Amino acid sequence: MFIGKAAQLSGTTIKAIRHYEAIGLLPSPQRAGRYRVYSAQSVELLMLIKCAQQLGFKLKELQAILHGHQGDALPWERASQAIARKQEELALQMAALQKMQAGLVEFDAMLKHSNQNCTISTN
Repeated sequence: MFIGKAAQLSGTTIKAIRHYEAIGLLPSPQRAGRYRVYSAQSVELLMLIKCAQQLGFKLKELQAILHGHQGDALPWERASQAIARKQEELALQMAALQKMQAGLVEFDAMLKHSNQNCTISTN
């Protein structure tokens, strides 16, 4: 299939596909004359890249995971390790956000308390 069909099936853009090829994330496809010809495996890899990006992976991280990838076999062990690291990062971020949320609740209560103590009576 040509690049337009691969983009449509994978939910990416032609520009993104060309970029992924340029940075080595997607192997160069076969050619039929001037046209790139993509396989179903290329479309699956494009969908994996898009999904991983939506889950917070940067292209550099994906390059590290897919480094040296050829053919059918994806480096599942490297992918699994990267997912575990991403989960740890998210856990730390969530803990920091929960701490910030608790601080905001406490700060709001403090402001409301001091505002009640500072009201001026007009009686």
